[in-house]
Amino acid sequence: MKIYSKADFQDLFPLSDDVYSKVEIYHDLLVKWQKAINLVSPKTIPESWHRHFIDSAQMSRFIPEGIKIYADLGCGGGYPGLVLAIMHPELDVHLVESDERKGQFMRTVIRETAITNATVHTSRIENITQNFVPDFITARALASLEKLFVYCMPWVDQNNELQFCFMKGIRAEEEIAQAQLSYDFDFELTPSITDPNAQIIAVKNLCMK
Repeated sequence: MKIYSKADFQDLFPLSDDVYSKVEIYHDLLVKWQKAINLVSPKTIPESWHRHFIDSAQMSRFIPEGIKIYADLGCGGGYPGLVLAIMHPELDVHLVESDERKGQFMRTVIRETAITNATVHTSRIENITQNFVPDFITARALASLEKLFVYCMPWVDQNNELQFCFMKGIRAEEEIAQAQLSYDFDFELTPSITDPNAQIIAVKNLCMK
């Protein structure tokens, strides 16, 4: 499997020099902060462009047209939400992470890159569902699909057109089957470009059975 580099990021995602500069600052802050705080798995740092930045940036192609408010749940050090905030300054991005230290890291990235469209919520998901109503939600390695739906149903009750995109591993189809026992939803599966065993699940029309 090809391991993508910083140069590949620019090849794969044609963006402005300003965006590339912000992502590079973000990458450098990750490497610096990781020495003191376990933001990501330490073994992924040598391949961080591949494992975190390109892995996150690929989610850009799944953002539906007309989306204004976007939430990333359990985003840790900001993946994929903070990367997408840099790539899409037109979006109002909400980064939800209960770990205060990771939240402080994301706030530092926002300050150092002069991002103006991202808000960090250092809170549990169930405590903020009345704070804003998203049009689009992502999550990476947070919980099973069924559990993610439990978290998101208060938002679905407020916006029945809410769409989702979840980054999943080798058990994606099992998680879908389990979630279908309690929920009706439309979905599409797309292979990840960074992991042959990973898939991305795009979901819409979610409702309880």
